[in-house]
Amino acid sequence: QVQLVESGGGLVQPGGSLRLSCTTSGSIVWLNAMGWYRQAPGKQRELVAGDGTNGYIYYSDSVKGRFTISRDNANNTMYLQMNNLESEDTAIYTCNADAGATLPGDYWGKGALVIVSS
Repeated sequence: QVQLVESGGGLVQPGGSLRLSCTTSGSIVWLNAMGWYRQAPGKQRELVAGDGTNGYIYYSDSVKGRFTISRDNANNTMYLQMNNLESEDTAIYTCNADAGATLPGDYWGKGALVIVSS
């Protein structure tokens, strides 16, 4: 069973930055698809960033140019660097992973709360 644990959430002012981390209980090399979902109050969960096979990277239009997804295989960690944060980015951010090629995958973290407010 793969365990995913998010960290790095918190309160930030508009225009600020945060970096979320998703650390796994084992190697992430075999997790071909990894990504970050978010769910804002009253809204459906959405995929904001994904890192797939063959170097394929996905960003939703709402975060493109502001968020960056990356992996550190040596430390079994995936990151989401979030810059120029907006109030609309307030949500619970959850990491997701799968051995297959598509998301959503089988493995979920419990989520990290990000609040963007002045």
